[in-house]
Amino acid sequence: MKKIFGLFISTAILMVLLSEMATAQQKNTTSAHTFELGSKDFLLDGSPFQIISGEMHYSRIPKEYWRHRVQMAKAMGCNTIATYVFWNFHETSEGVFDFTTYNKNLGDFLKIVQEEGMFCLFRPGPYSCGEWDLGGIPPYLLGIPDIKFRCTDTRYLSAVKRYVDTISHIVKPYLVTNGGPVLMLQVENEYGSYGNDREYLKILESYWRNNGIDVPFYTSDGPTTFMLEAGTLPGAAVGLDSGSSPADFDLAEKMNPGVPVFSSETYPGWLTHWGTDWARPNTEHLLKEVKYVLESNHSLNFYMLHGGTNFAWSAGANSGGKGYEPDITSYDYDAPITEQGRGREKYYALKKLIKESRTQAVEDFPEPAAIPTMDIPEIKMEPYTSVWNNLPEALKMAQPKPFEAFEQYEGFALYRTTLIGRKEGKLQITDLHDFATVFLDGELIGTVDRTKGENTIAVPKSKNAFPVLEIFVEGMGRINFAQELIDRKGITERVSLNGMTLMNWEVYSLPMHSEYIKKLSANKANLKSGIFFKGEFVLSSVADTYIDMSNYKKGVVWVNGHNLGRYWEVGPQHALYCPAPFLKKGKNEIVVFDLLQEEAQSLKGVKELF
Repeated sequence: MKKIFGLFISTAILMVLLSEMATAQQKNTTSAHTFELGSKDFLLDGSPFQIISGEMHYSRIPKEYWRHRVQMAKAMGCNTIATYVFWNFHETSEGVFDFTTYNKNLGDFLKIVQEEGMFCLFRPGPYSCGEWDLGGIPPYLLGIPDIKFRCTDTRYLSAVKRYVDTISHIVKPYLVTNGGPVLMLQVENEYGSYGNDREYLKILESYWRNNGIDVPFYTSDGPTTFMLEAGTLPGAAVGLDSGSSPADFDLAEKMNPGVPVFSSETYPGWLTHWGTDWARPNTEHLLKEVKYVLESNHSLNFYMLHGGTNFAWSAGANSGGKGYEPDITSYDYDAPITEQGRGREKYYALKKLIKESRTQAVEDFPEPAAIPTMDIPEIKMEPYTSVWNNLPEALKMAQPKPFEAFEQYEGFALYRTTLIGRKEGKLQITDLHDFATVFLDGELIGTVDRTKGENTIAVPKSKNAFPVLEIFVEGMGRINFAQELIDRKGITERVSLNGMTLMNWEVYSLPMHSEYIKKLSANKANLKSGIFFKGEFVLSSVADTYIDMSNYKKGVVWVNGHNLGRYWEVGPQHALYCPAPFLKKGKNEIVVFDLLQEEAQSLKGVKELF
């Protein structure tokens, strides 16, 4: 009887769920649109449609602010949201995907886009770039010593197929063909800047089609002959990064005729690297470019409309002729909408221009209320413990290996060996990725910095018969663009002293996940460089703030267990964004890990990025 009753209840629940699903599907069908590629125009419900898109990445925005940022785009005059899906944000280890927790819930983001009456340009990679670590490709693949990316290497394609199979199930209900907001899907990204294997692009296209993805596709490339020849696909719309003149559009139409051409990345801002000045592009030039694109009835996507934040270890790096150039933690990008969600002067200038230039009448929408900000008075910090007091079990290896060889994908690692034979002279690290503090018999003897092209340091004479050498390595952002994409972290090959290769290493893996930070216990012994500082502060209410790190040198910050990202005294960024959802009323905890600072200094919260 119990079984029958249970079956009845289960069946009843199932019938209710099916009824609700049918109702939802009916609603979707009722409001469904058609979207097609004409020979020159995008066609929404059979009529020419001008896409005015603003790019924002849900992975760089606290989930609580997704709707606010979409509403800001809507109020500026956008009708579409473009977003990258960074593959490694969702598949952090082989075959393990997360599309449900916090701001990894892609479905919830797409639902908000739809609820706000916006469309979506879907940019799932598998390679994205976006100043994101490894361009979105999962670093676990770097554990394969000879792997090649963005080509028909079967090991890479096997992982890509698993990703496409998985994400297709997530996005399919949100396709415009199923009553959702997703108009188009981008196949790869700026491939013509990297490679020339058009067969590879066709394979990617087939993966999506075989999973029932039936919306139009597009590609994105620079407006040059060689990039468009290598990067476009027959039958796919042509995105230009950027399209800013008649010559750009004419070239694209010539290279891939019969499909619409649009500016898939119009740049209102630009990226910033550590040790440089803030990027502040010319707004007058931007407005002139946008005016031409809109008045010539072309579509466009603002990259970025709102940049957000490279929380934790997600910031990438470049290698564009100046060596290794890691990106700062803020992805403010000098975008029209600031990192904290406020409209800049260029936001209002673009809003006015869009209203004057758009070819289709649309409703004006109000700007959402600004998200509050606050200052936080002085936060007293104390030395809490050091990394030397919190080392895991050592891995033993004949010669150093990169992080990925021992399945570590972010953070730090300590490499330790005893010097036998050669004991002083020129130490060469081949190759260091990316920053190291070097110790001899427990004393700091200096740093080695990849951004400066450094890979050597002088080792002084020790009074010990068998000195101990320690190299504490920080892996910063992996290169995300161009030919240096294979960018493993740590010591990638060997260490030599006056030409002698140093053998027999102990390696301590320190990815410094939040669980590791939670388990730290106070221990003020051995407080040499590599110190954790800790402080507490009490709040009666919460609002957004920036943690001023100008009293510290180089490291990482956690607030209530949330990794805010890296800071570095070389600037230009000296304050880290801490959104209100990371804070709480009452007691809050802040932990700072600094590679170089040896004395505690106070912190404070300020209202703006600097």
